[in-house]
Amino acid sequence: IPKIGDIPLKSITASMLDRFYAELRYKGRLVKQDIYGEGLSMATIRNIYFHCKAALDRAVKDRLILSNPADACTPIPKRSAEVEVLSPEEMQRLMIQAKEEGFFEMFMLDIGTGLRRGELLGLQWNDINFETGEVKITRQINMVGKVPTVSTLKTKSSNRTIILQKPLLDMLREYKETVNSRWLFPSPVFEDKPRDPTACRKKLSQILEHAGCKHVKFHALRHTYATMALAYGMDVKTLSATLGHASVSETLDTYSHTTDEMQRNAAAKIDKAFGNAEETDLEEEEKEEKKSYPRPDFEPYKGKKRRSGTGYVKQLSKNCWQGRYTPTINGKRISKNVYGKTEEECKAKLEELIAEMNREREEGTLRLEMSM
Repeated sequence: IPKIGDIPLKSITASMLDRFYAELRYKGRLVKQDIYGEGLSMATIRNIYFHCKAALDRAVKDRLILSNPADACTPIPKRSAEVEVLSPEEMQRLMIQAKEEGFFEMFMLDIGTGLRRGELLGLQWNDINFETGEVKITRQINMVGKVPTVSTLKTKSSNRTIILQKPLLDMLREYKETVNSRWLFPSPVFEDKPRDPTACRKKLSQILEHAGCKHVKFHALRHTYATMALAYGMDVKTLSATLGHASVSETLDTYSHTTDEMQRNAAAKIDKAFGNAEETDLEEEEKEEKKSYPRPDFEPYKGKKRRSGTGYVKQLSKNCWQGRYTPTINGKRISKNVYGKTEEECKAKLEELIAEMNREREEGTLRLEMSM
């Protein structure tokens, strides 16, 4: 709509559509540019391409135009984004830091099952059979506006049952004793509500930074599980069912880099069986595969304590910092926020905010607003 919505149907040309698709790649994102950048992914642009083509096909069918200009457009290639995964050392640092900040069970369960973020947050205790280890995936949590909302899964293959390993079951049994909710991961703010998916994404970014790991999306935990599962011998068909993919081809397309490595290893072992490979090379490869990763020499970040009356500053995204000051006035806590592109800018704005609020408090002009 913002780009081509006001152009009459008869005036739309293939070159106009091609230019439109090209612009989307570099400056097509309308929201959350500070987090994801200005351009859209190839997958999103392909969806837009097919929607435009379908709409113009309907226009031809309704005899509003003689031919579909989208037929002459350059097809948008199906190009999967590079799969981001955490290294074994990064995973260990992440889990040490997550334990410090109260997110150990959530991240461990995701890395151990490959669930999507919405599926993970949609889990309830009655979905888990602690006797058999079965977990039924039947719902997901999406953000509708600013409210976490329960919804059904999008595809038939997403409704599935997975089996938890014994260490995960033991972890969940112990964790359950600390949770007073039907949800595995309840909201810390609202009663009988699941956690906010956006807040979990932001928390992962913060924990990754504290652990000294590279910044990855929440979905990278799912990719990490899938890559490890293939590397340790899980067949693609089983992995596809566990991940809830519509077909095995989707799994193969997404994790082609891992399956290529599996094929090379298989070829080397076949070559060894026929006596054509160097024994020493294969022995070294097998040693590398079986190598264990010791606990890293890493002390978790414990946060900085600010003096009372000085507020606090935290990072929300790569280019956004938030400062908050919450004094108590006449027995009521009030909060105000400031934002900056850097930590230094945010701290300077926070100092100005605190000085202004303290001055208004002395003058008796500070408005009482309940903290959120």
